[in-house]
Amino acid sequence: MTIRIAMWSGPRNISTAMMRSWENRQDCSVVDEPFYAYYLNQTQSPHPMFDEVIASQPTDYELVAKNMSEGSCGTPLQYQKHMTQHMLTTNEHKDDFEWAKDLRHCFLIRDPAQVVNSYTNSRGECSPEDIGIKRQHELFVLFSQMTGQNIPVIDSNDVLAAPQDKMHKLCKALALPFDENMMSWPTGRRASDGVWAEHWYHSVEKSTGFGKSLSKSFTLNSQQQKVVDEVMPFYEALQAHAL
Repeated sequence: MTIRIAMWSGPRNISTAMMRSWENRQDCSVVDEPFYAYYLNQTQSPHPMFDEVIASQPTDYELVAKNMSEGSCGTPLQYQKHMTQHMLTTNEHKDDFEWAKDLRHCFLIRDPAQVVNSYTNSRGECSPEDIGIKRQHELFVLFSQMTGQNIPVIDSNDVLAAPQDKMHKLCKALALPFDENMMSWPTGRRASDGVWAEHWYHSVEKSTGFGKSLSKSFTLNSQQQKVVDEVMPFYEALQAHAL
């Protein structure tokens, strides 16, 4: 029986590098942002490669959920890279997570100031909803209550500062053996990458490991700082659980 690991992250994190790490295990396959097309179809948000993303994945929530909980998988482990902003709060599926009750959940967080700065540099604007940090906290509470799991939280800055230590701790928290292969990987694109890799994954395609710590040398404008201030309490609540 496949053990399915759901990692819940927001954008402009080290989520793709984390996916590379897990995929480099011989016992693990990965799924890249399976609800992205659903999210775009519902919101019509003008993301880069909108049409290509819609065409590449199912847009039906229930079908994606079934695939993530029951879909065929040829490896003992399946790592699912999820974006919390894709889990909408404005439609009939906002609390529909019964499909996720048997998954092993974990959460990847990052300092909101870094997220807002990076996201704005990529897309020119940023709202609290775009970066999913409030939704991330909501899902952490929901999954903790629903599953009874002691769900691990891991901070990107901590991973980059001490990758081997933090990946050991993450595996232990998920009741899985650590695999040294998680610490490095070959350069290049993967067949498992979403079609959006062409736009977003240039840096990670050049990487062979987790790399250097994320920069904190930047200045936010008043609008950016407003977003940070709004989501900071939710980040801090999650950070209190960090490994």
